[in-house]
Amino acid sequence: MADVELAPLRPLDDFLLGAARFQVPDKDMDRWANRVISNLLYYQTNYFLSALLLFLVVGVINPVQMLFGIAAVVGSFILFVFASNNQAELRRFKRQHSRLSVCIILAAGCALVYVFGSVAVFLFGITLPLLAIFIHASLRLRNLKNKVSAKVEYIGVKRTPMGLLLEELGFEGEAGL
Repeated sequence: MADVELAPLRPLDDFLLGAARFQVPDKDMDRWANRVISNLLYYQTNYFLSALLLFLVVGVINPVQMLFGIAAVVGSFILFVFASNNQAELRRFKRQHSRLSVCIILAAGCALVYVFGSVAVFLFGITLPLLAIFIHASLRLRNLKNKVSAKVEYIGVKRTPMGLLLEELGFEGEAGL
């Protein structure tokens, strides 16, 4: 973990305003996945801050339910990563079915939250920021800096938190960066 660097905060002009260019992705799923992963890596600090802001807004409104929701998702993610790193079959499953793996993590988190009775807060507090990030990453066109940054992350010259998260979810080679 000592070699992990936090990506720089991108200017608001580049992230959302004047210089930002948005376009609906075409039907080529590989190109769309590449765009999303590249944007997740390039704008990761902006995404973390945006998610934190939305978490805080929902958390102030319903603090106890928000804590249960966060604990459920983090717990299911940790359990999944621990199990998949210690079991060869699960590790192969994670690599071959990365999208299904993410769905399993979210379903396990939802099941735990349902047991605690905090489904509504979980949906608004956890999935709203994830949805906002996914929509931005899907619609934001990449620029040259974005493409170079994604290549540097992919070849392992620079390790970032989002790169580690994507790797643990099994997306490191998904889009063919």
